[in-house]
Amino acid sequence: MNKTIAIPMENGVLCAHFGHCQQFAIVKVENSKIIDIKEITPPEHVPGLYPKWVAQLGATDVIAGGMGQKAIDLFNEQHINVFIGAPLTSAKELVLNFIEDKLVLSANYCNHENGHEHGNCNH
Repeated sequence: MNKTIAIPMENGVLCAHFGHCQQFAIVKVENSKIIDIKEITPPEHVPGLYPKWVAQLGATDVIAGGMGQKAIDLFNEQHINVFIGAPLTSAKELVLNFIEDKLVLSANYCNHENGHEHGNCNH
């Protein structure tokens, strides 16, 4: 498996809301082994920007907690696979579980019960 996986991070763990992350972990995997993890500060969040930005970093996949359908569609347009509902843990642990086909995905954390409105929730 050769992949470049982008993971939105906050305080060292997966950020529940994609568009609100502090940094992205960019994890390079070659021959099913992690060879590099970099943390990169994203540009200011503007709806629709992150999919193109992450694609420019060479990402093949995104592992996220929550993300709106519009954002998922924009990633798919960039030929990036999206995995949502991942647990709030470290990038390394997420990718190791992903490589070993043990990544447990649950509910999409993107909802409107927290008093925020985003139209189509473009996290």
